[in-house]
Amino acid sequence: MKTKKNRSIKKKVKRKNREIMLVTWAFTILFLAMAGYITRYSVTHRQELINNSYNGRQKVLLAQNRRGRILSADGEVLAQTVEDEEGNEKREYPYQNLFSHVVGYATNGRMGVEAQANYYLINSNAPLSQKASLDVSGEKYPGDDVYTTLDVKLQQVASTALGVYQGAIIVTQPDTGKILALVSKPDFNPEEISDLWDELVEDDESSILLNRVTQGLYPPGSTFKIVTALEYIKEHPDSYQNYSYNCNGSISRGEDRIQCYHGTVHGQVGFERSFAKSCNTSFANIGLSLDKKSFADTLDRLLFNQKLSLDFNTSSSRVDVAPDTSDADMMQVSIGQGTTAVTPLMMNMITCGIANNGTLMKPYVVDYVQNSAGNRIKTFTPSTYGKIMEQSETAILKELMTDVVEEGTASKLKGLSYTAAGKTGSAEYGTIKGDSHAWFTGFAPATDPQICVTIIIEGAGAGGDYAVPIAKRIFDAYFQ
Repeated sequence: MKTKKNRSIKKKVKRKNREIMLVTWAFTILFLAMAGYITRYSVTHRQELINNSYNGRQKVLLAQNRRGRILSADGEVLAQTVEDEEGNEKREYPYQNLFSHVVGYATNGRMGVEAQANYYLINSNAPLSQKASLDVSGEKYPGDDVYTTLDVKLQQVASTALGVYQGAIIVTQPDTGKILALVSKPDFNPEEISDLWDELVEDDESSILLNRVTQGLYPPGSTFKIVTALEYIKEHPDSYQNYSYNCNGSISRGEDRIQCYHGTVHGQVGFERSFAKSCNTSFANIGLSLDKKSFADTLDRLLFNQKLSLDFNTSSSRVDVAPDTSDADMMQVSIGQGTTAVTPLMMNMITCGIANNGTLMKPYVVDYVQNSAGNRIKTFTPSTYGKIMEQSETAILKELMTDVVEEGTASKLKGLSYTAAGKTGSAEYGTIKGDSHAWFTGFAPATDPQICVTIIIEGAGAGGDYAVPIAKRIFDAYFQ
């Protein structure tokens, strides 16, 4: 009996030991997996972790290194840290308000390039010999310098042209995605952020800290007819030129009525003339004929209603098209009104996609990082966001946008030393009839685009009267 009992006890002990070993191995594997994940995450998300405001490593780096400079593409200093006679550090912005939103600030939090490139600015890759020399003198190491894609001349021209108006301007290279200029008004002096912080945060009316280019949401008005035209071309690739409509100045569906700008009667118009003259009633008619599911797919491909995968903060542009969208709403959508809201950045990206034969390049503003000895530490090369249109479609859209300049609402760009293509917009907003934002988005030269410009002037009126002359000044500056 004892032998059987002993054998039974031994079996139970073995089974228990085996269970303990299994649990031990399970926890060991889990621990190793977690350690591996944390290590890998720390390496792949190093910048994100160091930039976290709760990470004390930032204070250590700032105590050891002097924050690096931010420079324009041609080497002009846009931000730098200087010391007063008592050795106190101060962030200085030589151009003050001019680059306020795109370069940003590094006091009371961070914004713009100051936030995006913070990791590089607070680190120092200075040569060891220089560090040794500074150690002896008790001085800080120089932080790495960040060179941007920004062009000082274009930024000045764009800012001066926008003047006292509130609004936004973005200038880009369609084949690289480089941001050459970015203006958002009202602006501010980054050197005065600490003194004005409470006042700026409490100012709900002007939204002065809002980067209107990347985060401002506006009705796109007639600039959205680019998208409506694209969908019509997709659905009628071989017959879009046969489209015909008789514009008598207005179109109605139930109680909803849409008029052409200032009640203009365009008469008999085809597809090209509807676009060139920006005929609202014709495009509302086109909108009513579109396949809603196909249109929704096109909007998705154009990156509407989704978060953009970019290195800076953006708002999501939204367009509501669904199988149950009413005729009244489809008419509004087709002319860029109703609930449609886009950022100037989004309209610029679509324009760049057309200029670059359907391939969208990711917009970027940080070009490369350089240490105090002039050696490049990191270079940011152009990268593709994706194919948002077919080349055959962009060829048609380029012709349509060229007609807008040659025969339509952007005629102030006609007959110059360069050719241009684009689309104007007068986007109604608010409850007072007739109030409208002035839009323009386009590129030049028309046949070999080198530069894209998107402009919105809040509450100015017609895009052809206010936004197009600003585009001309920017194009002139670029080609001169």
